[in-house]
Amino acid sequence: SLPTLKSEDKNNNKWKSLYQIQRERKRIMRETCSKYKSNSRRIITPYHVSRIFVEDKYRVLYCEVPKAGCSNWKRVLMVLNGLASSTKDIQHNTVHYGNYLKKLDGFDRKGIYHRLNTYTKMLFIREPFEKLVSAFRDKFEHPNNYYHPVFGKAIISRYRVNATKEALRTGSGVQFKEFIQYLLDVHRPVGMDIHWDHVNRLCSPCLIDYDFIGKFESMEEDANFFLHLIGAPQNLTFPKFKDRHSNDERTTTKITQQYFAQLSPSQRQRSYDFYYMDYLMFNYSKP
Repeated sequence: SLPTLKSEDKNNNKWKSLYQIQRERKRIMRETCSKYKSNSRRIITPYHVSRIFVEDKYRVLYCEVPKAGCSNWKRVLMVLNGLASSTKDIQHNTVHYGNYLKKLDGFDRKGIYHRLNTYTKMLFIREPFEKLVSAFRDKFEHPNNYYHPVFGKAIISRYRVNATKEALRTGSGVQFKEFIQYLLDVHRPVGMDIHWDHVNRLCSPCLIDYDFIGKFESMEEDANFFLHLIGAPQNLTFPKFKDRHSNDERTTTKITQQYFAQLSPSQRQRSYDFYYMDYLMFNYSKP
């Protein structure tokens, strides 16, 4: 369970209130799970832990949720692990393609269960629509030699009437409305992707009882509280920099509303239904 507050922290109102927030988030998550999910007795398989990163020195398990600060969290784990002296020194490609951090599914069954039972398990989440728009902007509004040919081509050829040869050839220029059509299509022309999948599916929170649930919206406070709880070095704070397309404005509630304004009321409702469990489980109010 969540590391307890040190005795000197118990008189600190800030730490006390952050601790209470954690207890409340856990309570809501557990209640939602017991109400809607009957998988509490299911066996945890390597698949369920395939998105969980392991930091053995401070005994941390981090379930990666894309577009919710994951690049910076991996930087922090690398510093904790002694792989770098500062988060500032670690490039984006090193974080995502360097394979410096171990994943939980790389251990045998005994190793997996030992860590699940004794390490502090945490995940960071984000308001589902904002996370979705952030992923769309990142993957489809910038040149991308994976998402355009793999997803873009399939989306344009299926949902765009009179698509030009050029659009069909490159897969560039997907519109948000087309992206949502793909997302809500039960017969999707291409599969799901971690950047817009449910947190519920990525991290299996009804199967794995996370000790700490941080939110992107209160990232700095939550992250530094977590680092305090695990006894991280005091000079290590969560980095504030935006990892990619740093000249773009961060996806805010206002920007998210502008994108969703392009959809019909029925598409907006169906998008909400699609992420319903994430809204419920992490106590986000309906947009």
